[in-house]
Amino acid sequence: MTVKSTIDTLDPVDFRVNMGPQHPSTHGVFRMVLWIDGERIEKVEPHIGYLHRGSEKLCEIEDYSQIVTLFDRIDYIGNLNSELAFCMAVEKIMDLEIPDRAWYIRTILCELNRIANHMLFYGVYGLDAGAMTPILYGFRERERIQELFETVTGARMMHNYIRVGGVHEDLPPDFTDRMTTLTDQLKRGIEECDELLSDNEMFLARTKGVGAIGAEEAIDLGVTGPALRACGVPEDVRISEPYGIYDRFNFGIPVGEHGDCWDRYYVRIEEMRQSMSIVEQAMKQIEPGDIAAKTRRLTRPPKGEVYQRTESPRGDFAVFLVSDGSEHPYRVKVRAPSFANLQALEPMMRDAYVADAVVILGSLDIVLGEVDR
Repeated sequence: MTVKSTIDTLDPVDFRVNMGPQHPSTHGVFRMVLWIDGERIEKVEPHIGYLHRGSEKLCEIEDYSQIVTLFDRIDYIGNLNSELAFCMAVEKIMDLEIPDRAWYIRTILCELNRIANHMLFYGVYGLDAGAMTPILYGFRERERIQELFETVTGARMMHNYIRVGGVHEDLPPDFTDRMTTLTDQLKRGIEECDELLSDNEMFLARTKGVGAIGAEEAIDLGVTGPALRACGVPEDVRISEPYGIYDRFNFGIPVGEHGDCWDRYYVRIEEMRQSMSIVEQAMKQIEPGDIAAKTRRLTRPPKGEVYQRTESPRGDFAVFLVSDGSEHPYRVKVRAPSFANLQALEPMMRDAYVADAVVILGSLDIVLGEVDR
């Protein structure tokens, strides 16, 4: 007896796959639902909220000085950049004049934090693409920056250092010597990282032409930061809406051409070089002086509302603040770039291979602390 095969008469069935939330390549508690046809992704649906702590609501019961610690934990990789955004919003509504030295300290530390962030991205993105060695190089350089932060702020990550009106305390006496050594090490480290991975044949095969998105669609979806600049759009808040002392420095905006995974990766490599240039210029220009404006210990901004944009390592990080005149904000709302950038995930992954899902998601460099808040 023979059995006739019915394989030719079977209708194709879309297969739905859960990726995460507990998955080492989602860079946090993030869940994607993938609709796949064979090896191709037809649709992707991001699911967020697994790390929601109610940070914005908590701001309503905290003093302004206490809220800085909450912003340390929103983007727990670019902590100092997050602290700066909130403090600048409060200073804007209070019309505070910040001393020059405080601005230089803020800028140096925030640009070093940007490099530390991109070094972490470099290492874990190598892992996403199947390479083990890059994370050893990336963490070596990141650790050097973390050690410097520890000497300045007393903490490796949760700094609580940038305060309304300036910074918590002045730089240590040996800071200049430490920076001279660190600058040389970081410049060599960036070049080594670039040479190790950027033109690797396997890495190019995994990232070139993968997860591409056009400039117009990226803008429509609210994409900012390196993910937008990789599409060829030279938009950087530090230049388009200069804040602090960024107008005193000469630096460029690295852009890509195709908006694919490799461009998103390499824009960050170039950004580290530009941040090093800013740090070197700032170290030459910084002079002795006050590190904080003269303000009351208990901050009470006047009634009103303000919106303050900054350029965090992930993109346009902004704070909307409403003050009712008390020591607690009436409302704090964060415009988080990771949250907005995730909107581009669906068009980036459409018709990509399942094996490329991790590489595409990793190229956005999301931090779930600022996605969920």
